[in-house]
Amino acid sequence: ESSESGEWWDKPWETGFYKNPVNEPVWLGYEGFRGDEQADRRYHGGSEKAVCVYSAEHYGYWREKLAKPNLPHGAFGENLTIKGLPETHLHIGDRFSLGEAELQVSQPRQPCWKLARRWQVKDLTLQVEQTGFTGFYFRVLRHGYVGPEDSLILLDRPFPQWSIDRCNQIMHHSKGDAEATRELAECPLLSSSWKDGLWLRVEKKMTPSSKRTSQPD
Repeated sequence: ESSESGEWWDKPWETGFYKNPVNEPVWLGYEGFRGDEQADRRYHGGSEKAVCVYSAEHYGYWREKLAKPNLPHGAFGENLTIKGLPETHLHIGDRFSLGEAELQVSQPRQPCWKLARRWQVKDLTLQVEQTGFTGFYFRVLRHGYVGPEDSLILLDRPFPQWSIDRCNQIMHHSKGDAEATRELAECPLLSSSWKDGLWLRVEKKMTPSSKRTSQPD
């Protein structure tokens, strides 16, 4: 839609969503790539969301779905676009080496309104959740230089039961499954923000709907 429509995405905003490919090694620190900082530090970034990752395989789907045949890698705001590792093949706690750095999967990505605003598709955030093509985050266990030709090498997989895809199912589609919610919340390598959200959901289900009355003395 044109800017004449006065949509909410026409208002000024601050974002780190516009990405450009790099052709040389970049320093990866404990809160992300040097020169690729988050604009909104309150809700984005931090040590458990140091690197936002998206699968290159999803771009074919989105280019057709959104009628944007030239949708470039980086279009979903990711810092790293990877091949061969969709959400079904990645798990919480998976540890990888990448160049000089060492990384660990911390949580699925929950895309925010900025994705919809970037591409001016009102329900794009919801579409991403429904498809399960969310991407995920790495925490950085060891800093170092990472180059565009470096490959992710799996070093450890402590929780093969918790794929990113399954985590998304529990968070977005199986909200009534209290047992699975509790089990995921107890995964020690899951990010603290996801643990807090899941535990809150468990606590709400445990709270009686009737009002408590005071006990006699």
